[in-house]
Amino acid sequence: MVTEINEFVKYLREVKKTSKNTEVSYQRDLLQLASYLEAQGITDVEKVTKTSLNSYVLYLEKEGRATTTISRTLASVKAFFHYEFGEGRIRRDPAELIKAPKIEKKAPTILTVEEVNSLLEQPNGDSPKEIRDKAMLELLYATGIRVSELINLKVEDINLAVGFITCRDEHKERMIPFGKVAKQAMLNYMENGRVSLLKGQESEWLFTNCSGRPMSRQGFWKIIKFYGEKAGIQADITPHTLRHSFAAHLLKNGADIHAVQAMMGHSDMATTQMYMNYAQGEAVRSAYAGAHPRN
Repeated sequence: MVTEINEFVKYLREVKKTSKNTEVSYQRDLLQLASYLEAQGITDVEKVTKTSLNSYVLYLEKEGRATTTISRTLASVKAFFHYEFGEGRIRRDPAELIKAPKIEKKAPTILTVEEVNSLLEQPNGDSPKEIRDKAMLELLYATGIRVSELINLKVEDINLAVGFITCRDEHKERMIPFGKVAKQAMLNYMENGRVSLLKGQESEWLFTNCSGRPMSRQGFWKIIKFYGEKAGIQADITPHTLRHSFAAHLLKNGADIHAVQAMMGHSDMATTQMYMNYAQGEAVRSAYAGAHPRN
C-alpha cells in the first residue's frame, strides 16, 4: 500500500498543486492507516474493505484521538481511495460510505481590545528579535491573515509605501491593507531588525528566525504563547487568536461584512457570519449593562 500512497502524494504535489503542509498531512495519515492494516494482515489496497476502515476509526477513538483528528484522517483516506478508484486500481471505493464523527464547533477565542493592546505592547525592546516579534504581531492583528500566510510572506509581498500586503495561494490572491501602527513596526523591522537577523545573508522571506532561515509555525507559536503569558492574558492564545480578534473587532466597529470576508479570504459567508454573531452579542451585553437598573 505504501507504493500507492507515495504515488497519490506525488499526484497531490504535481497535479493538484496542494501545499506542502497538506501533502505532509495526507502522507502521515495514510501511512498510519497502512501500518494499522498491515498489523491486521492487509497489505494490498484491493483487500481494504469498509469493515476494515470502520475498525480503524474505532481504533482511533479507543486511542483517544480527537474528533477533529479522526475527521481529518478520514478526509485523507477518502481522497486516497477516491483517487485509487478513479485510476481503476480498485473495483469499488471502500471509504465512500464511511461517515466522519460529528465535530462540536467550539467558539473561537476572541480577545478584548485591551487584551490585544497588552499583548502587542509586550515586545518593546530594541533587540532584532523583539523588533521582529513586534512587527509580526502587529501585522497579524492589522491584517487578520493566517499564520501560514504570515510566515510565507516574501519581501515582494509587502508594500510599505501604500500599506498593504498580498497573500497568494494556488487558486487566488488577495490584497489586505494595514494601518500606521503596523506600518511603523514593519519599517522598524526592515531597517533595524531584519538585516541583523540575516547576518549578511540574502533571503526572499519577509520574516526569518535568528539563524536567517524562514520562520516556522512552531517558532511563531512559541512567540505568541510567550508574550500572551507575559501580558497575563488568561485566555488560551494561539496564532489564530489574533485572526479571530481582527474579524470580530472590525465587525463590532461597523465594518462591512463582505469587506471582512474578502480580507479574511473566506469562500463561505457563513464563516464570516460567526464573527458577526459575536459582535452582535457584545452589543446586546453592552446595552444590557448600561440600561438595566439591577445590573
